[in-house]
Amino acid sequence: MTQTTLCFLIDDQKILLAMKKRGFGTGKWNGVGGKVIAPETLEEAIIRETEEEIGVSIDSSDLQKVAVLSFHFIDEHADWNQQCHVYLSKVWKNEPQESEEMKPEWYAFADVPYDDMWIDDKLWLPLVIAGKKIEADFYFKEEGKVLDRYGIKEL
Repeated sequence: MTQTTLCFLIDDQKILLAMKKRGFGTGKWNGVGGKVIAPETLEEAIIRETEEEIGVSIDSSDLQKVAVLSFHFIDEHADWNQQCHVYLSKVWKNEPQESEEMKPEWYAFADVPYDDMWIDDKLWLPLVIAGKKIEADFYFKEEGKVLDRYGIKEL
């Protein structure tokens, strides 16, 4: 299973989301992140991805791991299966900037645009925003448009 990362910047009662402009997940709001490239650690990957996608620098000591999410695409696209390691950061350098891949935007916790995100996000992201740590499995059909089943466990 491919190892991936996802990072959300948190500022008081706001969360930074980014609109994916190309590639996997185009047209959806999400955190920033991507595939771990060996021999990177998870933290090295999220630091690299955050710099590349929105121009923000994060120190590994400021990353808080909050979730491990396993995504399974069960009727096609087995190559999309991934285990995603989710981090929050309340400390960073530089203002988030738009890149060729991502367009960042701040949202109040109460205004997160779940209808324009992956269908599983509304099930787990509110838990993370509320300060919980979780592990979850999500099983998708129809290229991620249908959530077949899921399980979420608070740690």
